[in-house]
Amino acid sequence: MHEIPVWQQVTREQFENEIVPLNKPALLKSVVGDWSAVKAGIESPQAVVNYLKAMDSNKKVSAVVGNPEINGRFFYSDDLQTMNFSRASTTLSSALEQLLKIIDQPNPHAIALQAISIRDVLQDFEMQNPQTLLDNSIAPTLWLGNRAMVAPHYDIHDNIAAVVAGRRRFTLYPPEQIDNLYPGPVLSTPAGVPVSMVDIRQPDLEQFPNYAQAEAVAQQAVLEPGDAIYIPALWWHGVESLEGLNILVNYWWGGQAEGTPSANDSMMHSMLSIAKLSPAKREAWRQYFNYYVFQTGDDPQRHLPENLNDLLTDLDDQQKKALRQFLSKRLL
Repeated sequence: MHEIPVWQQVTREQFENEIVPLNKPALLKSVVGDWSAVKAGIESPQAVVNYLKAMDSNKKVSAVVGNPEINGRFFYSDDLQTMNFSRASTTLSSALEQLLKIIDQPNPHAIALQAISIRDVLQDFEMQNPQTLLDNSIAPTLWLGNRAMVAPHYDIHDNIAAVVAGRRRFTLYPPEQIDNLYPGPVLSTPAGVPVSMVDIRQPDLEQFPNYAQAEAVAQQAVLEPGDAIYIPALWWHGVESLEGLNILVNYWWGGQAEGTPSANDSMMHSMLSIAKLSPAKREAWRQYFNYYVFQTGDDPQRHLPENLNDLLTDLDDQQKKALRQFLSKRLL
């Protein structure tokens, strides 16, 4: 696969002015290498466990657990009606101790804690491990577990993910490869967004032949402790944890206009109202979406007065609120 471009000694100015405008993945080498948590992770699994336990608030968090038979692949059951893992409530410290106990087992249960609020669970973490590329208002989340495979999926926000301990292999695909990634169900998902049905570690090209086209343009990188990756919104990414203990911190931000409804929700509304129409009607609506939403032609407001209060031009906060209320009633 193609290698994800590597950037060294990245500053915030460089990230904002050179990397983000490309809207492409970037490997940010050693960008959090000076974190205390990373140094503990490099020392040993026990050292980083001790480091995190010392600041654990002991609040309950959610864990997912899969039998050894799933080979670390958190996914659906065979009939797609349920998941191949169960959920449990635990504390961060308890989960870390359990991961240490099974770290050397050749085929252990798969365990993962996903999207844990660091501000709720590890209140001193940000002070001791500051990120320098984003605004401090952006909250970090914690991901940890043993060897596992998270199926390719997309996020609606931009994402920086930093490896604290262990190694993770990221495989990324541009949004236009959605046709070749065979997305699964929209409403029932392992973690909130559709995932690819392809096991990218061992792709079945008889069942999913078009995946070969996605694989041909995929980008891949293995992140070491201290490395981070920038993943633009809507880029598909599969993540494989490669060690018996893996810890990652990520930051989500942006990806859509501030103060507006979720673009993903808007897409689902459109799926309800348009996707089952006749091909001719769908094609007609495509022209309207191209004009009003994607603006593939001329600016749709070019012939309207600039001071006009309209969805095409500009609305004040009160008008936006009134429009959302109107739409919420119409869309029921």
